[in-house]
Amino acid sequence: MKPIWIVDDDQSIRFVLEKALMREELPTRSFTNTRDVLQALEGAGDDDGPQILVSDIRMPGGSGLELLSRVKQKHPGLPVIIMTAFSDLDSAVSAFQGGAFEYLPKPFDLPKAVELIRRAVQESQREEVAEERMAAAPEMLGQAPAMQDVFRAIGRLSQSNVTVMITGESGTGKELVARALHKHSPRANGPFIAINTAAIPKDLLESELFGHERGAFTGAQTMRRGRFEQAESGTLFLDEIGDMPFDLQTRLLRVLSDGHFYRVGGHNAVKADVRVIAATHQDLEQRVKEGAFREDLFHRLNVIRLRLPALRERKDDIPMLARHFLQQSARQLGVEPKRFSDAALVHLAEFSFPGNVRQLENVCHWVTVMAPAQLIEPKDLPPEVELEFTGLAAAVLAAKAVPESVPRAAAAAAGLDPAAIGGAASPAAEPGGADWELGLQAEALALLTSGRRDVWEALTRRFESKLILTALSTTRGRRIEAAQKLGIGRNTITRKIQELGLKD
Repeated sequence: MKPIWIVDDDQSIRFVLEKALMREELPTRSFTNTRDVLQALEGAGDDDGPQILVSDIRMPGGSGLELLSRVKQKHPGLPVIIMTAFSDLDSAVSAFQGGAFEYLPKPFDLPKAVELIRRAVQESQREEVAEERMAAAPEMLGQAPAMQDVFRAIGRLSQSNVTVMITGESGTGKELVARALHKHSPRANGPFIAINTAAIPKDLLESELFGHERGAFTGAQTMRRGRFEQAESGTLFLDEIGDMPFDLQTRLLRVLSDGHFYRVGGHNAVKADVRVIAATHQDLEQRVKEGAFREDLFHRLNVIRLRLPALRERKDDIPMLARHFLQQSARQLGVEPKRFSDAALVHLAEFSFPGNVRQLENVCHWVTVMAPAQLIEPKDLPPEVELEFTGLAAAVLAAKAVPESVPRAAAAAAGLDPAAIGGAASPAAEPGGADWELGLQAEALALLTSGRRDVWEALTRRFESKLILTALSTTRGRRIEAAQKLGIGRNTITRKIQELGLKD
């Protein structure tokens, strides 16, 4: 493990921290001034550099805040903990809020100091693992023509700073595209900062984007840098931009127009050297017509538009993506990777995937944990996949031919083509449109003429199960949202899930 670097001109502080960290089996290296630290950083390789930097503020030959600024320029991912006396606290917090991992007020409680350092170490190690995974895994996968068009567009935009709008359904990988645009741009050495504007309450979003000054509102005890400042010289990704409140749209337009903004409660303009990439699953043109989105902001953001295809539009990519996600899930869980059988891949390829690539990734996580054998068969797939495939096959078969068990007179009376019994489908029975109703009609007729006395219950259970599982798959298991989409109460959907024995 790489050492924790301690920077303090006070020998007693260095000694106490060294001994405490040694007991925790954490290696250390100590410095008395900022100059020696910077020289050591210049000569350090990947293996002998610091894991964490712990620095005092006031030292001869340069302050800890100056050291922080220099370190963050060359090593933006290195966690830095600043030690500060209570008399320095306000200025220190204001100065390093956007850069330091945390501050440690003096005099400090030694066990709490060690706990803070260990937390920073864990965070650093998580970042290293994430970087290794990002480096080992391909950025994006896709051989379908629609995805090749996206890759070509990213290539054409690689040396540009132009604003980009990414559109597509939820789960299609909009943030992956934004990261790829950043990685291959002139700003690649700068930070990539992402924010989902739909996930943050309206009253907090302004502060989150633009930061706030100390005392700007209740609880604002220090100055805080917003996402625009954090993304300086890099890229700011605004996800779900269509949900941004109207008054904040005006502020965003001003930043895009003149490159300056004000923190909440601030009076001094802050310059923003940031490339903005926006994304939405909504129809922004329609939002403009409805008066919910500013037309001038729309045109500001919509300089270049990239549309990501839904997974159902690139079904040729499903087998490749499924194998990739299986390998990824196995690595994350530390188990042997499983394999999809050809039949299971056929089932996956026929599934509609309303949650797109994200849902396929979730399916692969699910089977990695739940499938009993190394070879994944259709019966091992999540219920919603198997249920849709079974329903689709039944509907197509029923639409093509009425079961031979159905008397021709009964078929004619039901409005089905008697000539289709046991043979070719009638022209009116081609799959598509309302053929699911035709399939249901044939299925009901077959059950009714078979002598069964539970046709209503059997078909109703299948119908309700299909509706509920499909709704839950589109909401990623959120029952209340699924109930709202179906137009039923939350108590009703809970009761139905229990009655039908469904797993959401």
